[in-house]
Amino acid sequence: MKWNLRMVAAQRDLWRPTEVLAAFRQVGFNPSLSKVAALWGGTPVTVRLEDLDMMCAALGCTVADLLQAEPLAGTQAVLEEGERTADGVELPSGPVRPVPGSRRGSGPRSLPPS
Repeated sequence: MKWNLRMVAAQRDLWRPTEVLAAFRQVGFNPSLSKVAALWGGTPVTVRLEDLDMMCAALGCTVADLLQAEPLAGTQAVLEEGERTADGVELPSGPVRPVPGSRRGSGPRSLPPS
């Protein structure tokens, strides 16, 4: 994922973390300046959904504006090279879905332990 807080803030003419903090406080979102500076300076590892919602309200944007999906490195090469398995079996194109396996017993399922 690409974190676009600085780009979204710049589009709203907010150029410093202190200006973004002021915009956040206008909608009732009160993070510390150090938290805003961390969000400003790099991609966060985690973001609470409530916080993300408040950021979007303050900046007048959507989650899609703040977070942009990027392909994983090496994914394209795996998809192109992985058309056949080592034993020559052709793989299906598109996303692979799991196939439910058959259960060992033929009777009803047992209850989980209490």
